[in-house]
Amino acid sequence: MIKKHSLLKSFGYAFEGLKTAFKNEANFRIQLAIAVIVLSLSVFLKFSALEMIILITVAGLILILELINTAIEILAGEEITPKAKTIKDISAAAVVIAVILSVIVGLLLFIPKIWEI
Repeated sequence: MIKKHSLLKSFGYAFEGLKTAFKNEANFRIQLAIAVIVLSLSVFLKFSALEMIILITVAGLILILELINTAIEILAGEEITPKAKTIKDISAAAVVIAVILSVIVGLLLFIPKIWEI
């Protein structure tokens, strides 16, 4: 039978996962730093609320996918089997697609603001 946890305990487990990812995953730290820089620049450039929502959503998507990718890599294990390699490659591809999407969105939002300066 599945044990139910209180909402507070569930949040505690989630924050433990964030702490573990931050401590152990360089890519997560890099993506988080980039998100902080991009969002700081967007405040400096006076982005509209809608533009901020778009940036936060795209940055959040990358961080979420990075966490999912990390969990999948852990589940796939250290042993390099053809199946594990395929699983890891596909989950990494999801992160790459999100990063490409975020770069496109970032360029579309930042270039007009920079031209105004």
